[in-house]
Amino acid sequence: MDEPADSRPTWTFLTNHARVLAAIARDPGTRVRDIASRCLLTERAVQRIIVDLEEGGYLTHTRSGRSNRYEIPPGTTLRHPADAGPTVAELLTLLDMGPDDARR
Repeated sequence: MDEPADSRPTWTFLTNHARVLAAIARDPGTRVRDIASRCLLTERAVQRIIVDLEEGGYLTHTRSGRSNRYEIPPGTTLRHPADAGPTVAELLTLLDMGPDDARR
């Protein structure tokens, strides 16, 4: 019986939007190039995701010279009714925890 060369699942736990938002939460002054590298995405994809996040109210930015400074508005909630409860900030805090922190 032949097995596929790569038997890993084709789905991922986090969306690219969640990855980009988490990268920005870790470093609000980060560059698109650095986000793309960290998230394994193209710069163009990151730019589109940032636009989506801004249009959805999850992110704002201010221009400082040639750089952007991003901010996640406090109290922002998740859009899907099944995800009601925690704020975006609380979710991002969980994503930034190590395994030992999450057990507490």
